[in-house]
Amino acid sequence: MKKYRLFGMIGAVCIALSILYSFVGFSQTPPPRVLLSTNPPLERIHPFEAGTEKPQSPVTLTLQAVDAVGKPLENAKISLQILTPPPTPWLATDFPFIEGTKLLEMDAGAPDGKLEIQQILPIRGNYQLRVNVSPLVANAFAPYEQTLNLNVRENPVKYKYTAVIAAILLSVGLLGGWVIGGQEQLRQGEIAPQSVRLLLSALTVVAIVTLLFINISAEVAEAHGSKHNSSTEAIAPSTQKSHGVEVRIEGDKNATVGKLADLALQVKDTATGQPLTDVVLQVKAIALEDNLTVFAYKGIPDQQGKLIWQEQFFDGSPHKVEVEATPKPGSNRQFPSVKVAQSVEVEGIAPPIYIRFIGLFYFTAIVGIGMAIGLLIQSWRKPLSRTN
Repeated sequence: MKKYRLFGMIGAVCIALSILYSFVGFSQTPPPRVLLSTNPPLERIHPFEAGTEKPQSPVTLTLQAVDAVGKPLENAKISLQILTPPPTPWLATDFPFIEGTKLLEMDAGAPDGKLEIQQILPIRGNYQLRVNVSPLVANAFAPYEQTLNLNVRENPVKYKYTAVIAAILLSVGLLGGWVIGGQEQLRQGEIAPQSVRLLLSALTVVAIVTLLFINISAEVAEAHGSKHNSSTEAIAPSTQKSHGVEVRIEGDKNATVGKLADLALQVKDTATGQPLTDVVLQVKAIALEDNLTVFAYKGIPDQQGKLIWQEQFFDGSPHKVEVEATPKPGSNRQFPSVKVAQSVEVEGIAPPIYIRFIGLFYFTAIVGIGMAIGLLIQSWRKPLSRTN
């Protein structure tokens, strides 16, 4: 009897250990995840530069959904949101109104678990990519979410420009402090020496010119969106029919910086009205002023023959959304490529008044520091000259 009890205890211990081992092994199994890669590499990505003539191109973002062992998931639906960096009021970016907003929101079918887009990243800072992966076939795998971070560094050229401007302003302040510190003796009826009065007059003129520059720049930015309202840019129609295929693009024709614009595409059979899914869609959003592609995506429509996405146009200028539909490789339905397009007028918004004065505050502070240094040097010089 004792022998059977011993065998029973040993068996129970073995079962408990096997269960424990299975739990430990399960906890150590890595969860499914989304891999992010960029082209160019992250260290070479810089934000959009407005007003430059050098060629610029969007960044290619590739999202690959994989399972626990790193194998690409098949027949997945990938939902993507791109959030811009949060506001930094004391270090504003070139486009302050898009800080802390959504840059893109879209759902895309991914037969091989991959979503690839091209996107201009307009400002520096930490972008968040919120990704939701779910199966197109019910119960093929468990849905999951992941948040990825993409940190875009400021263009080094801007630091050089800032350093040069700061050096000039510091020199002006230093000269002013030197002149004021070495004041001449007052003549009868004067409230300040002539050199001091000239210096203060010059500083007043500089302040007025700076204020005018800030306000004129803001007004130009505000009117930027209506600059090309009379543009006669030729674009494809919004609806096209060819060889039994109808492609229609719809959505907002007017957009505002800082807000998402709704856009949608429908592909269907002209004879039956049934949605078509065996087509490949090449989507592009182009800023007409610079002929710059700000967003691009190549993929397939959903089961309803639709592609729906929301996009923010960060630059207040006319844009064109263009879609080219081609037959899927190996599809029984073959037809010439069909191209549709829609123009979008984007309303630019001038920065708020406090943003305009941030630069003036920094300029004044640098001049003030230079002036304090000049006064300090003169105060050290005077006792030395008297002793000599």
